Amino acid sequence: MSKGKVNKVVLAYSGGLDTSVILKWLEEEYGCEVVTFTADIGQGEEVEPARAKAEALGVKEIYIEDLREEFARDYVFPMFRANAIYEGEYLLGTSIARPLIAKRLVEIARETGADAIAHGATGKGNDQVRFELGAYALMPDVKIIAPWREWDLLSREKLMKYAEAHGIPVDFAKAGKKSPYSMDANLLHISYEGGILEDPWAEPEEEMWRWTVSPERAPDEPTYIELTYEKGDIVAVDGQAMNPAQVMERLNELGGANGIGRDDIVENRFVGMKSRGCYETPAGTIMLKAHRAMESLTLDREAAHLKDELMPRYATLIYNGFWFSPEREALQALIDRTQEVVNGVVRLKLYKGNVVVVGRRSERDSLFDEAIATFDDDAGAYDQKDAEGFIKLNALRLRVAARKRGR
Repeated sequence: MSKGKVNKVVLAYSGGLDTSVILKWLEEEYGCEVVTFTADIGQGEEVEPARAKAEALGVKEIYIEDLREEFARDYVFPMFRANAIYEGEYLLGTSIARPLIAKRLVEIARETGADAIAHGATGKGNDQVRFELGAYALMPDVKIIAPWREWDLLSREKLMKYAEAHGIPVDFAKAGKKSPYSMDANLLHISYEGGILEDPWAEPEEEMWRWTVSPERAPDEPTYIELTYEKGDIVAVDGQAMNPAQVMERLNELGGANGIGRDDIVENRFVGMKSRGCYETPAGTIMLKAHRAMESLTLDREAAHLKDELMPRYATLIYNGFWFSPEREALQALIDRTQEVVNGVVRLKLYKGNVVVVGRRSERDSLFDEAIATFDDDAGAYDQKDAEGFIKLNALRLRVAARKRGR
């Protein structure tokens, strides 16, 4: 099958064994120049070593970028305004990072005159879909190369042999003890797949977890924090103003220390299979709980219920890779409109894996009226006699049906 002419390709490059092999394979199979792009989105590892590895492989155009703030501000925070969660459990940590990477791949392709982009996602996963849907939405005629769908290097052993045969430095692949898990990390989460996790009955090993202590080993005293919201976004932690990336870094630290954010999920992938994965999402777990608490005080009932009805669709769009779709953008506009009143402070207690809301206030936008809600004398703020007619009107259809059916 003809691969078509490619002059230059932008590769999403981590510097690891897989993408280093991909780099050389692209040069050999397509006869093209390779531009590398490495993004720091908060994975907690140095990205600069990727520059030295790319240089050692003869790459002339190398992009190393710190995208942490853009990731938090333009992707994670908008998603949390929607309270998005996939299939009731997954906080979309990997899913939400892919559109940003796709966006920068096509931007760099334009900047460098490349006519293709390439990624290292496998042909069995969701990430290939997310990268490519994002790229096509932004650069409709871009050529996309996915080596895992083309080559026969389908094991680590084959990759190592290819690397040795083609003079690719493999010291970084051999050094230290290799994790038995396939992992992905960013500011929002770290994920684990493979190894013993392929048996959904097997309990994860304690040493697998990297960001959080176990709830059993978390402090015996709770940690109290206050989160300040403006238009649905956290702008301060304990009164200290922070940008979105700083908020997430601080909440990851606090959540991890208190055993918060572990999850073990069997999810339905977009490509059709079920997959078991484990996740650590300390900041996201805190953010979801706190945001819902802030909305409970400030959002109109029907606006809040409408958001809850739309949220599964919104979450599925992100999971499946449709961040740049018109329907996601339309939903985002509606969601963001509701957030104009989501202002105030939420107080939380973090304790042994739990996030407990212990207070919320909004001086300007609270819809809570103590004079109406009180069980004491409400001084005429609410006439309880009105409830009788309200109930009878709502019961009318039930009473008619009961009479007709002889109940």
